[in-house]
Amino acid sequence: MSGFLLHAGATVMCPHSGPVTISSGNVRVKVSGQFVATVSDLYTVGGCPFQIPIPAGTKPQPCVTVQWPVPATRVRVNGQPVILQTSTGICQSVEQIPQGPPNVVLTQIRVKGV
Repeated sequence: MSGFLLHAGATVMCPHSGPVTISSGNVRVKVSGQFVATVSDLYTVGGCPFQIPIPAGTKPQPCVTVQWPVPATRVRVNGQPVILQTSTGICQSVEQIPQGPPNVVLTQIRVKGV
């Protein structure tokens, strides 16, 4: 599925509205002045408020990372598939528990990929 390429300055949120920071290892390809995000980059979530109920109250279970199991199929940067606005991702807790898909709120709108 085609979609706009994500970049290091894109606005991405976890399902609980925690902001995702993209730390790109790509230092060669830019869109809108920002480095293109690839599947091998680090996606960290900060400030996720999610908690789960337990018998004694609640336990913090925030999203801390994002994994992208379905990146672009035809566009690569430095041999790594890029992440598209339409790519399938999953936010995970410290215990690697899936928390839900990330929401791409804002990205550049000039370059599309498949």
